[in-house]
Amino acid sequence: MPPTLTLSPPLRGEGIHHPLPACGERAGVRGLALAAFLLVGPAPAFAWADEAALDALVRAYPEQLAGYDSSYLIWRDGTRMPLSDRQPDKSFEEMLRHGSILDQVRLPYPAGAGAASRGDPGRVRNRAFFDKMYGDCWRGEVAPRLVPVAWLPQSWGHIIRVTSVNGVAARLAEVSAELDTLPAAVQHFVYPPAGTYNCRTVVDTGEPSMHSWGAAIDINPAYADYWLRPRGRATNTIPAEIVDIFERHGFIWGGKWWHYDTMHFEYRPEQLKLSPLHYSSREP
Repeated sequence: MPPTLTLSPPLRGEGIHHPLPACGERAGVRGLALAAFLLVGPAPAFAWADEAALDALVRAYPEQLAGYDSSYLIWRDGTRMPLSDRQPDKSFEEMLRHGSILDQVRLPYPAGAGAASRGDPGRVRNRAFFDKMYGDCWRGEVAPRLVPVAWLPQSWGHIIRVTSVNGVAARLAEVSAELDTLPAAVQHFVYPPAGTYNCRTVVDTGEPSMHSWGAAIDINPAYADYWLRPRGRATNTIPAEIVDIFERHGFIWGGKWWHYDTMHFEYRPEQLKLSPLHYSSREP
């Protein structure tokens, strides 16, 4: 078995761990990789630029992921998933339909107020990765893991249901509590929500939506805009304070995608682990 190049922090109570190097400590990682090369031969399947994204992926799901080596993502139960499908020349449209784990993490998400993206960070999703993490909804594996969350309990108070895996429901409850403190004029953007869990595919790709894994929420559609049915995006802008609250709790916003979906938020903390100013409240 090739040596593991990086490990996530262990669960609380597991004892001493060796943290992953910060950006300024990349030389140490290169030294490990050189040692691995001398031991096992060929260079890793991923580029140096992918290391930070893979580190963030492992840190984002510490209860599920143990680390990665030169070719595989390693789960805590011993499962090894290929990082790459060895198809480096895929178009973005092909990645949306058949994305590898590396495809999934390579496009950075621009966290923060006013930040914009030239692409669709987060829309590439490796189906095997998310099916293992949350379950396959078409096999009835997601619904048993859904738990209730009171959405804006002081202002609206209805129950929505999202997955309990990775603490998604707990994070969304924290989002709800913060949104409940905003002025009424701002709160109207987030209720009534358009839905959470929905076992369905994405319209333009045919691949599962994050809703199918119970890890997404669509806020009030009356103020939203969608790229397939544009209706004047400038008049349907979601207030920045709403986006900021979601991002601080690990949710990315579809309004920053080129294929925009301004009512959509999904739990993707790996995208935000590279933005410490906006994902600092729930460090493992």
